[in-house]
Amino acid sequence: ENNNGASTGGHWFNTRGESIASVSPVDGGVIAKVNAATEADYEAVVLKAQEAFKAWRQWTAPARGEVVRQLATKLREYKEPLGKLVSYEMGKSYQEGLGEVQEMIDICDFAVGLSRQLHGLTMHSERPGHRMYEQYHPLGVVGIISAFNFPVAVWNWNTALAWVCGDTCVWKPSEKAPITAIACQQITKEVFDANNVPEGVSGLVIGGADLGIAMSNDKRIPLISATGSTRMGKAVGAAVGARLGKSLLELGGNNAIIIAPSADLKMVVPGAVFGAVGTCGQRCTSTRRLIIHEDIYDKVKEALVSAYAQIKIGNPLDESNHVGPLTDTDAVQMYLDALEKAKAEGGNILVEGGVLQGEGYESGCYVKPAIVEAENHFEIVQHETFAPILYIMKYSGDVTNAVEMQNAVPQGLSSAIMTNSLK
Repeated sequence: ENNNGASTGGHWFNTRGESIASVSPVDGGVIAKVNAATEADYEAVVLKAQEAFKAWRQWTAPARGEVVRQLATKLREYKEPLGKLVSYEMGKSYQEGLGEVQEMIDICDFAVGLSRQLHGLTMHSERPGHRMYEQYHPLGVVGIISAFNFPVAVWNWNTALAWVCGDTCVWKPSEKAPITAIACQQITKEVFDANNVPEGVSGLVIGGADLGIAMSNDKRIPLISATGSTRMGKAVGAAVGARLGKSLLELGGNNAIIIAPSADLKMVVPGAVFGAVGTCGQRCTSTRRLIIHEDIYDKVKEALVSAYAQIKIGNPLDESNHVGPLTDTDAVQMYLDALEKAKAEGGNILVEGGVLQGEGYESGCYVKPAIVEAENHFEIVQHETFAPILYIMKYSGDVTNAVEMQNAVPQGLSSAIMTNSLK
């Protein structure tokens, strides 16, 4: 089915841009097609968002919060089908898909409370008989650029908060996951229609990088919230900064877990394995490096290799499987390239990677999670690979040495220390 790629809420534009096919990495099937938004479609969506802002900002914050509360209720109704669509379109496990929708529900619940807590300070003035007070005002149109790996939650993390604050939103989802975006827009429409929310509060434009570039350079959009690669974030940050706009950038990470000598392996192994292979290694917070004290290095290594041998790889909608596919064949090639680079730099492959073939793996996107003994200074280790490759390495002496290794990469986002001692 062909879908239109631009909407202001209830209205869908008859878009005539490039046809984008949403191909499931689960089985290689085409879910649906979307006609991308053009520059004219984008312009119309932004103008409608500006118009809607004038009315929406006049709603009381608790009234806006009530709309968001109802959206949470509606998401509870659609949790299973939306979670399943997330899983099928981008490849994460069904349980993770359900978890992502739950994160949407949770942020809505949080935003509802926030709608009654938009406080401002009051202050004494040096002028007798006077007081000063501060009051927050909505920014206007908020632009949202989201990535394929969390195709719905990131949008709602932004919109739930922006909406209770009185902002309108224009969303450019990843062109790798456009159908989940259309589903979110349709679910939102049900709630907005029931509450007579102005047309334009929830805008959607589906397309390629040209739309993201247009949003980043658009002076009518005072805030751009962008999630994606560090390369993309640098481009967005430079464009928004050049016009003195505001940006929220959530980018890549080269995350490590430090395993101290006192760590309980019953916690270490499940935590490290899920951190490394969950979402097939396609989370910004995925575990990329394990920094293990030399006293327990061999024991941890042996336990990890044993655990990886038990991982079941297959259709993510089958809850007996642990790991689904990478999102597309481009991601598969990056995974293969990274393994070759690790070998070339002297890495020791403990758990072999590779692309799975045969029945159930027809999409060509299923790969084996790999473990590589490596050095922290390897070029391939220094930079994030969005795939299930875990680099393990030793540290000696005090935990501060491990922390130095953790921090000795250009990208940081999340980290952990596993220990039974808080000294």
